[in-house]
Amino acid sequence: MPFTAHGLRRVLEAAYAEDAPQGDLTSLVLIPESARATAELRARVPGVFSGGPVVEAGFRLHDPEARVELLVAEGQPFDAGAVLTRVSGKAREILTAERVVLNLVQRMSAIAALTARYVALAEGTKARIVDTRKTTPGLRELERYAVRCGGGRNHRYSLSDAVLAKDNHLAVLTGGDPARLTDVLRAARERLGHTTHFEVEVDSIEQIEPVLAAGVDTIMLDNFTPDQLREGVALVAGRAIVEASGGVNLATVAEVAASGVDLVSVGALTHSVANLDLGLDVVLEVGGEDPGASRP
Repeated sequence: MPFTAHGLRRVLEAAYAEDAPQGDLTSLVLIPESARATAELRARVPGVFSGGPVVEAGFRLHDPEARVELLVAEGQPFDAGAVLTRVSGKAREILTAERVVLNLVQRMSAIAALTARYVALAEGTKARIVDTRKTTPGLRELERYAVRCGGGRNHRYSLSDAVLAKDNHLAVLTGGDPARLTDVLRAARERLGHTTHFEVEVDSIEQIEPVLAAGVDTIMLDNFTPDQLREGVALVAGRAIVEASGGVNLATVAEVAASGVDLVSVGALTHSVANLDLGLDVVLEVGGEDPGASRP
C-alpha cells in the first residue's frame, strides 16, 4: 500500500465534511438522481502523476460502484493534454467528489514533479533527496507518498520515530557550554534502545568531532557551504551518515549533492510547491434522465 487505507479515508472524510457538510446543494437541485456521467482528469500542464489511490477512493467513497480507470502510472511523467484517469458512475456523486479529488491530486502531482527535478539534479552522486516534516497538517501521509512517486525518500515520519537533536535541544541540554556536548549526547544515546536511530544537527565544523564521539548514527550539517560540506564529509570519514540541510534549492542542490553527503533534505518539496493545473471534464452518458425534466 502506498499509504494506509485508514489514513486516506480519514483525509477524504474530513475534506468532504468541510466541502459538502450537508451535501452538494447545486448537484441535488440541478442533476437528476438517475443521471450518469463519465469524467476525465486531464493535465493542463506537464507533470509527474501521483494520487491514483486518491482518485479511486475519493470517487468510490460517494459511489461505491463507480468505475475508475487509472491511465497513467504513479510516478510517470505526463504532458499537457494527457488524460490521467477516467471515472464513470452517478453524475451527482462525481460532481460532489470532484473538487476534493482535484485539490489532493493537483498537490500530490506537483510534489512528485518537483521532487523529480531535484532527484535529476542529484543524479550521478550518492546523495538521496529526502523530505522533511514541513508538510501540510493532516496531509503528511499523502504528501510524503508523493515525494516517493517523484523518486525521493522520506525522512522520519513524526517526532515519535527517531531522535533528532537540533540546535534548540542542544542549547537546553548543554546550557550553552559546548564542552558538555559529548557527555550529554552519550548519556542520551545510552538511554535509547538499540533499534532507535539517533541524529544530531550541527552548525559548525567544530561540533562534528564532539558529536561523533557520542556515537550518533547520522550527523546533519545545517546551512554549510559546499566547501564546508566537503570538509565535513572528510572529517566524518564514514563514521556516520551525513545529511546536508538548510537553504537547498534547485540552483544549489547539484553542488550540495556532489559534496559527498549521503542525504540532502529539502523542505521545499512540500512546503513551497504550487499545485499543478489539472481539470475534470464531465460528459453525460446516454440513457440518463433528461437534465431538464421535472422533478418532485
